[in-house]
Amino acid sequence: MALPVCEVLLTEKALVLPAESSPAETGAMVDFWGVVRETENGAAIEGIDYEAHRAMAEHQLRGVAEKAVREFELRRIMVHHRIGFVPAGEPSLLVRVESRHRAAAFRASEWVVNELKKCAPIWKHPRFKAGQPQSPPAAASASRA
Repeated sequence: MALPVCEVLLTEKALVLPAESSPAETGAMVDFWGVVRETENGAAIEGIDYEAHRAMAEHQLRGVAEKAVREFELRRIMVHHRIGFVPAGEPSLLVRVESRHRAAAFRASEWVVNELKKCAPIWKHPRFKAGQPQSPPAAASASRA
């Protein structure tokens, strides 16, 4: 069996899927795209400014990815997160997991996203459209990605 590949990236560039092929014996590939919605707590937004403690965020993303490889017996995992301004309608997170079987791939994808939200030092700051309240009810000034 080939060794699993773990790729982590924080970038200000648009997220794209690489064209490389999957490792042998990969039977399932699940891609999760976290896309910026057009509203935040009911108020229209232009997008979200993502701020990160880069070194710690990369460390946490890698830790989550490596744990997922072990826990779900993944063949490959990719975790890419945008930082800086991400317009509404564009993805801010891409998680790709590859495994021998689909059940593990689906479980791993959900687990990775949930873990990242808990531990990655990445904060989002909505950029509200003109005329929208800057702090809609129930909105935190800064929340996890």
